Amino acid sequence: MKRWSDNIIWRWILNLLRPGKGAGISLGRRKVLTAGTLGVGTACLSRVHPQASGRVFNPALIRPPGAVAEPEFLSRCIRCGECMKVCPTNAIQPAGLEAGIEGLWTPVLNMDMGYCEYECTLCGQVCPTDAIREVPLEEKQKIKIGQSFVDKNRCLPYASGRPCIVCEEHCPTSTKAIWVEEIEVTNESGQKVLVQQPHVDPALCVGCGICQNKCPIKDRSGIYVTSVGETRNSENQMLL
Repeated sequence: MKRWSDNIIWRWILNLLRPGKGAGISLGRRKVLTAGTLGVGTACLSRVHPQASGRVFNPALIRPPGAVAEPEFLSRCIRCGECMKVCPTNAIQPAGLEAGIEGLWTPVLNMDMGYCEYECTLCGQVCPTDAIREVPLEEKQKIKIGQSFVDKNRCLPYASGRPCIVCEEHCPTSTKAIWVEEIEVTNESGQKVLVQQPHVDPALCVGCGICQNKCPIKDRSGIYVTSVGETRNSENQMLL
């Protein structure tokens, strides 16, 4: 299948070489050499980018549930934006450089803007190329798109001894992936208080991101999701 990035690159080269109004058909040697060098170089870079090849893993590259393996995903995705349009929480956003040049404008999940709704399969239903496979809801709810981690330097019960169980309350899995442990800590005022500190069970977390999205710390959440553990890639896993 012809890659989307190839089309963009060669259109750009043709535009660069196209003479302006009133110009003859002859092209300057320097212009031809510049266009050729830049075009070939860009094409090579887009294909050898380690993220696109699946050899290096960007923690921010979280694809929608049902997405195929990264090299095939980049070949299939036509950047139509249909998955972004139907996402009920606006979590699916166009990628920047998370997957390199070749991955520009492909769909990624931004958990600060939304989260993957546990009861939703719309993105797979509308994808016209099967870059995101349509899967039954029961199967989708078992697909792991990433893994949540608690940042103990920012999570309120850990960092300041303040009570908060927002992430545990919103966790949607049938057996909650986030569980809390009651611990006596010293709060900011020097008082001994009981707080419930959250923990994440990697075996149950699917990386939906609702915990990150609903965290009351708004600039940078006290719990966050990365792409590690994703079902679609047997190599992007936690080793222990």
